[in-house]
Amino acid sequence: MTRRWLVILLYLAAAALISVAAGWGAFVSALDEVERRGQSDLRLTSQRLTTQLQSYAELAVALADRPEPQAQVAGRGPSDWVSSLLVRHADMTGSAAIFLTDEDGRMLAFTGETAPAQLTGPEIVRARQGALGSSHRVAEESGRRLYSFAAPIFAPDGPVMGIVVVQADLRLIELDWAGDPVPVFFTDSDGVVFVANRTELLMMSRDGAAGEGVHAGAALKPFIGYRPWQAGGRDLWWVDGGPYIPRAALHLVQELPVIGMRGEALISLAPALRLGALAAAAVAALCLGFGAFLFLLSERRRALAERLGVEARANAVLEARVEKRTEALQAANLRLKAEVHERKEAEAALRRAQAELVQAGKLSALGQMSAGLSHELNQPLMAIRSFAENAESFLDRGSPEKAAQNLGRIGDLARRMGRIIRNLRAFARQESEPIGRVDLGAVVETVLELVEGRMVQAGVALDWAAPEAPVMVRGGEVRLQQVVLNLVSNGIDAMAGREEAELGIAIEPGAPVRLRVRDSGAGIAEPDKIFDPFYSTKEVGASEGMGLGLSISYGLVQSFGGNIRGENRPGGGAEFTVELQPAGLEVAA
Repeated sequence: MTRRWLVILLYLAAAALISVAAGWGAFVSALDEVERRGQSDLRLTSQRLTTQLQSYAELAVALADRPEPQAQVAGRGPSDWVSSLLVRHADMTGSAAIFLTDEDGRMLAFTGETAPAQLTGPEIVRARQGALGSSHRVAEESGRRLYSFAAPIFAPDGPVMGIVVVQADLRLIELDWAGDPVPVFFTDSDGVVFVANRTELLMMSRDGAAGEGVHAGAALKPFIGYRPWQAGGRDLWWVDGGPYIPRAALHLVQELPVIGMRGEALISLAPALRLGALAAAAVAALCLGFGAFLFLLSERRRALAERLGVEARANAVLEARVEKRTEALQAANLRLKAEVHERKEAEAALRRAQAELVQAGKLSALGQMSAGLSHELNQPLMAIRSFAENAESFLDRGSPEKAAQNLGRIGDLARRMGRIIRNLRAFARQESEPIGRVDLGAVVETVLELVEGRMVQAGVALDWAAPEAPVMVRGGEVRLQQVVLNLVSNGIDAMAGREEAELGIAIEPGAPVRLRVRDSGAGIAEPDKIFDPFYSTKEVGASEGMGLGLSISYGLVQSFGGNIRGENRPGGGAEFTVELQPAGLEVAA
C-alpha cells in the first residue's frame, strides 16, 4: 500500500511539473504577439506626439521667415501690428504663447496680456547660435507643462538679430490620447514623466529629482511601485499603479531623440497569462485523466489476477464453445459464399437471356417491317434506274442540264436509302452504352422512318408534330428506339382492317417528360395484364409476335428510372404514356 501511494504522489508531482512547463511555454510564446502589438501602439503614440510637436516647430520657423517679425526686430515696424500677427497664428494653431525677442531674448512682441521682460533657456541659447532650439518646462505661474521651440531670425548680412519662440501646452495634446487602452508615458532626461495618457503618471520622478530646473514649477511624485522580472529576454513588471494601470505588464521603451524624451508603454499581460493558464490546465487535465486511466487499469488487472484461478476453468470451457461456434460459422460462411456464387451466375444468365430476348424482339420487329422496308428500298431503286436511263438519253441528245437534274434526284434517293439502312443498322445492334442524354424527338423521328412503309401499306394516318427544340431525357438511344417502335407497331396492328386508322404521337416536356402514343383501334381488353410476359390479344399462332414486346418495353423504361402505363381512351382506342426523367436531373437511388 505504501509503495502504491508513493507511485501516485510521484506521478502527481511529475504531472504538476509538466503542466507548469506547458503553461510557461504557452505564456512565453504568447509574449511574441503581446510585444508586437505593444510595439505598434508605442510607435504610433510616439509618432503622434512627435508629429504634433513638430507642427509647432514648423510654425516657429515659418514666422521667423516672415517679413513682419524681421522688420520689427530691425526696428522698422509697429509692435502692436506684429503682436496681432502672432495672436492670429496662435489662435489658428492652438499655441499656448508666441514671443518675438531680440538676439539676447529681450521681449519685442508677444501674445497674451503679460510676458517676461527677457526669455532664457536652452532653446534661446540654441537659437542664438543660429539653429532651431527646443526645451520643455513647467510654468511657475500657471503650472502648465510647456514645450518651446525657438527659431532664429537672421540679419541680411548673416548674424542672428532676433528669435521667434512658440510654446505648446502639452495638456491639449494629451486630450487626443484620453481613450487609448494602453498606458503610454514619456520621460525626460531627469527621469520625470512629462507627457502621459494617464493623469496619475504625470510628474512622477523615477530618479528622485527634487523639482528643480525645468520642473521647478511642479510638485514631483514618487514613481509607481513595480517589481521587474524577466521572461524570454523581455522586461516584465508587477505594477501597483491603480485601477487604470495593468497589474502585470510588459515594459517597452522607445528613444525619441528628436524631442529629447523616451517613450515607455505598459502592455497588459492578461491575455498571455490566460493562455498560459489554459495550457497548464489542459495539460494537467490530460495528465490526470491519463493517470486515472492507468490507475483504474492497474486496479482492474489486480482484480483480474485475484480471480484468475477461479475463472481459468470457465475460460477453457468458453474457449471450447467459441471454437465450436467458429467452426459452425465458417461452415455457414462457406455455404453462403456458394449460394452467392450461384445467385451471381443466375443473375448473369438472366441478364444474358434478357439481352437476347431484347435483341430477338428487335429482330422480330424488323421482320414485321420487312415488307414495308422492301417497298421503301425497291421504290427508290426503280426511280434511280428510271432517272439514270433518262439522264443517258438527255446526254445523247445534248441536254446536260436536264441530265444533271436527273443525277441530282438520283443522289437524293440514294441518301434516302442510306438513311433508312443506317437507321436499320443502328436499331439492330446490341447497345452496351450506359444511360445518358437522348433526344426523344430524334428517337421518334427515327422510328417513324423505319415504319413509314408499313404505315402506308396499312393506310394509317399519322398525327405527329416534332418539337421545336430538342427534348433531352435520360436513357439509351437504341433501347429507347425499341420501346417507341413496340408502341407504334402495336398501334398499327391494333388498327389493322379499320377504315379510319389514325396514329397520334405527342411529347410533353416537363418533369417528368411524357411521350403519348395513341391509336384508334379496339382498345385494351385487360389493361392490368398488358405488361405481363406472353400476354397478347392477337390470334394464337399468328406470326406478329409472342406477347413479349410490352413486357420488354416495361423493363427497359424501368431501367431508365421511368414509368410506362396503358389505358383505353374515352372516344375509343388505346393510349400508352411513357414517363422519363429529364436529362440533368438526379434520379433518387
